[in-house]
Amino acid sequence: MDVRWQETFRNRMRRFEAQTETRPGEAAVSIKVRVSSGCFHREHSPQAYELIDRSLKKVAAPDLVFGFEEHESGPEILAIVSLTAAGLSLAASVINFITAIIKARSEGIKKGDGPSEPLEVIVRRVHDDNEFREETVVRFGQSDAIDEVKIEQKLTGALRKLLMDDSAKITTERTGSRGQKKLSKKPSRRKRKI
Repeated sequence: MDVRWQETFRNRMRRFEAQTETRPGEAAVSIKVRVSSGCFHREHSPQAYELIDRSLKKVAAPDLVFGFEEHESGPEILAIVSLTAAGLSLAASVINFITAIIKARSEGIKKGDGPSEPLEVIVRRVHDDNEFREETVVRFGQSDAIDEVKIEQKLTGALRKLLMDDSAKITTERTGSRGQKKLSKKPSRRKRKI
């Protein structure tokens, strides 16, 4: 894998974490919707990006902290995942937006966009020690059925694997030596639009 690409990715994630003021118990992740080969960009997929732009306007609520990046290989969503002893949570509107991107690609191909290689959704993260990790969530061909519930389940499972070490650390930090839960009030997040 190209080391320069990884450094660019690390820098992008660090900027996002700084802008969003990521707190303990939260993790910044990248959710990439990319083509297996070729391009999935505005220039090559104008019909799809028209639909993506509409969906992006619906998702960009002032209280939702996320980022949207366009790349030649496909769009990337930068998001915050909350880690708790009970599990992890990702905003439902982010999951809806990922599904909308996948559907837009399929609709765009029907309306003449090209190329039509399969899409895959991956989650990526840079851990504290600058280690790069990536998990493949799901892969879709242009004629595959798109099921939002299945996407959410697979995305949650992949995030859980990706963040397993962090989740264990949060559980340990939130429990006392006898396993009793420590109570602490978390200050409310400042609303910030990226």
